[in-house]
Amino acid sequence: MYHGRFKKSHYEAGFHWGEQLYRHGIIIANQHTFTITHERKEFANQCLPIYKQYFPEVLDEIKGLAEGQKSSFEDFYTFLFSMYCFTFQHHCTCMAWSDDDNIVFGRNSDFLVFLEKLYMNCLYDLDNAYAFNANTTAFIEMEDGINEHGLAVGLTFIYPTIIKPGINAGFLIRLLLEKCKTTKEAIEILKHIPIASQQTLTIADKLGDLAVVECNCDHVEVIKPEQNSSFVVSANEFQSQVMRPYNNDRVDNWRAAERYSVAYHALKEHKGLHPLTLMENILSGQYGFMCQYQRENDADTVWSVLYDIKNHSIYRVEGNPGRKPFIKDKRMKFQ
Repeated sequence: MYHGRFKKSHYEAGFHWGEQLYRHGIIIANQHTFTITHERKEFANQCLPIYKQYFPEVLDEIKGLAEGQKSSFEDFYTFLFSMYCFTFQHHCTCMAWSDDDNIVFGRNSDFLVFLEKLYMNCLYDLDNAYAFNANTTAFIEMEDGINEHGLAVGLTFIYPTIIKPGINAGFLIRLLLEKCKTTKEAIEILKHIPIASQQTLTIADKLGDLAVVECNCDHVEVIKPEQNSSFVVSANEFQSQVMRPYNNDRVDNWRAAERYSVAYHALKEHKGLHPLTLMENILSGQYGFMCQYQRENDADTVWSVLYDIKNHSIYRVEGNPGRKPFIKDKRMKFQ
C-alpha cells in the first residue's frame, strides 16, 4: 500500500504528488487501467459544472496533478469523474457501532489483487479543509476515512442501474471528510448535492450518531440503527424498500448478501464482546464469509480498517485481515 502526505493548497498538493511520480518515471495516464472513451468524456464534461459549483477545490487538485504529470487535465477529470459510473469492480463491507462507551467504524475493501501495490493510504492536511486519514484504490478520490473531528465515512459500491451527471462515490467521501464535522451535516449535504453513481455511505461521528445513506441520482434514503440496536451495516446491495429496485441482480457482487448477513447477525448477537474486538473478528472472517476470497481468481480483501472514534485511534491491515494483523496508525492528529 502506497502512503502519501498532502499539504498546502489543493493545487499544490496535486502538483507536488504528480511531479514526484513523474520524476520517478511513473506516468498515470500510461497505466492500462487509465481508460478514456468518448462516452466517458461526454459524461465527465456534463459533470464538470457540478464540480465547479459544489467542490471546486478538488478540480484545482486534479489540475495540479495533471500539470505535475505533464498530462491532460481533461483526461484526468474524465477518468476520475466517470469512475463508479463506468467501472464496476469495487466491493466492500462497512459497519458502525455506538453505545455509551464506544463508537467504532469498520470496513473491508475487496478489490483486484493485481492492483494491490497501487492502493493508497493518504494523510491530507490542506488549506481551508478538515484534515483526514483515508484509503483509496484510486487517487484523489477516497473510499473510507476519518477526519480531525472524528467523522468516519466509508462507501460500498452498488452496480449502477441509472446514472446522471453529478458527484461520484469517491468524491462524495472526499467532500464529506473535508467539509463536515457530524453525521447530520453529512446527510444534509447528500440530500442537496447532485449524485452520479449508486452507493451506500456509512457514517459515524464523535456524538455516536450512525447512519447508512443509500443513494443514487434519484433518491437519498437514510437508514438509522434499528430500535434497541446499536449498529448499522452495509454491503454491495441496497437494503431499504425504496432503494431495492435499483439493485442490479445480473452482476457478480462478490457475495454481498452473505457478507451483510454475517456482519448483521454477529453485531446483533455480540454476546458482550468489546465492539472493537467484535468488528476485528467480523472483518477477519471469524463469524462466516467476509474476506475468504480465492486470490487465484484475482479477488481479495486488499485492506481493512477500524476507526475507534471515541479513543481517536486508527487500526489498519494492509492486506487481508484473515492473514495479517491490524496495526495502529498513530499519525493522525484529532481535534
